[in-house]
Amino acid sequence: MDEFDLIARYFDWPARRPEVVLAVGDDAAVIDPPADSRLVVTTDMLVAGRHFPPDTAPEDIAHKALAVNLSDLAAMGAEPLGFTLSLGLAETDSDWLSRFAARLRGVAERWGCDLIGGDTVGSSVLTLSVTAFGTLPPGKIIARSGAQAGDRLAVTGFIGDAALGLVVAQDPVAVPEALGTAAREYLRRRLDGPEPRLAAGRALLGRASAGLDCSDGLLQDIGHLLDASGLGAEIDLSAVPVSPAASDWLDARPEDIDRMITGGDDYELIVALPQGMEVDPELGLTVIGRLVDGPVGQIRERHGRSLPTRRGYTHFPSED
Repeated sequence: MDEFDLIARYFDWPARRPEVVLAVGDDAAVIDPPADSRLVVTTDMLVAGRHFPPDTAPEDIAHKALAVNLSDLAAMGAEPLGFTLSLGLAETDSDWLSRFAARLRGVAERWGCDLIGGDTVGSSVLTLSVTAFGTLPPGKIIARSGAQAGDRLAVTGFIGDAALGLVVAQDPVAVPEALGTAAREYLRRRLDGPEPRLAAGRALLGRASAGLDCSDGLLQDIGHLLDASGLGAEIDLSAVPVSPAASDWLDARPEDIDRMITGGDDYELIVALPQGMEVDPELGLTVIGRLVDGPVGQIRERHGRSLPTRRGYTHFPSED
């Protein structure tokens, strides 16, 4: 099939949101954003073998491609509106495309955003690029640069599951023998199917002083917030929330906490909370430390040990 048949067959869906005037099928999309709103735009690219294992199911690739972009919107406190999808395909496999498109449409509807355009091209490696659009109320935003000394540092959900899930996917002999099948499957699902914390992001808008999503590793992403806000941090590693599956893993191999706080792919939110703000348990937040005046960018563990902020996922690994 050619490019136009492929788009018509798998991706020409009717828009559901009233803000989308023209979606797939025209030269460009047209969006009529709500009055007095800010438009938020983010882009992420995923490459097979680099951002997900080559044997990842098409359903999981579709889920992750959209989720990682919506996680960026969540970190800003934005409401999803629509997205574009560009696909580089080595072949036009009808079964793969049917499964991919069905899951993409399902999660797009669940998260309230429309596919409004994109492109397809032949490629030697499966490559996906999603650009997501969201909206914010006027004058409101959660940025990385708004934190103040004394703010508490908190995270949503569990940290480190995806890093362990990558071990399950790529090096199963390295998984602790005592870890059961259900725990292994859970960790792999957390790698393949992250959940953007959209509700938490919207609830924290106007309340959190700063924030970002945890995509490149807990320590590295905290470092990004510190650099932007001109602060340092003190954290308690024992307070970092871990799932029951990860806890079982650490019982067998406690040294892997290092892998968990540097591995990335969690797509949880990291936020700075003003001192007087109550921590709503329904948001799934766990306080793991506090922000302090200088040295800028430095993270210290509660016993005074300095933690590295430049260890985590990088798109361009050093060849040294």
